[in-house]
Amino acid sequence: MSGRNLTALADEPAAPWIDDPYQQALRTGRGPLFLRRSDGWLLPLEVERWCAEPDAADGELLRRCRGPVLDIGCGPGRLVAALAAHGLTALGVDVSPAAVARTRGAGGSVLRRSVFDRLPAEGRWGTALLVDGNIGIGGDPHVLLTRVRELVAPGGRLLAEAAPHDVDERLTVRVQDAHGRHGRDFPWARLGPAALQRTATLTGWTPGAQWTADGRTFVELWG
Repeated sequence: MSGRNLTALADEPAAPWIDDPYQQALRTGRGPLFLRRSDGWLLPLEVERWCAEPDAADGELLRRCRGPVLDIGCGPGRLVAALAAHGLTALGVDVSPAAVARTRGAGGSVLRRSVFDRLPAEGRWGTALLVDGNIGIGGDPHVLLTRVRELVAPGGRLLAEAAPHDVDERLTVRVQDAHGRHGRDFPWARLGPAALQRTATLTGWTPGAQWTADGRTFVELWG
């Protein structure tokens, strides 16, 4: 490989969620870390909360889970580990090597895989989780919710976290730390509870309960 090509590779931003500052943040368990839009808008990512033990809002979510549970974009695995500790079969999936390592270290079962890859027990999961902003995975909630319906058993449920405000937007973002280091641009989405329920209905889900805990909003959807 030429020196020019080596330089180009060295200057190329890392892939999202894999080699960018997200990896370092998960290894240390500390931020600050953000999703940055091209116009400079910043959405803080709650790395410290994700890497801590489940909080009260998580506890309410976990009490609604019926096994087996699939945690999509499980991050450092606090929910997978807590479910396993309470005797429920649970599996996390995440594309980040650091997330997978941290989940295993916490005692959770996890695969390094995308939700759009082939997954174990498709069509047989009792509960799926999309929390911590993961309704944004892939940048198209309609496609994502359609895929999750394929994973959940008939009569199973999806517990999804919505943005706390009434928002329905598709974004191009990058992960960035406080020093300006960042990964590549990638598509993302944010849905408030009303938009999430509308999109869920269009993809065949039946909306159930909605609740708020510690400033976080959750929606229950039935397959």
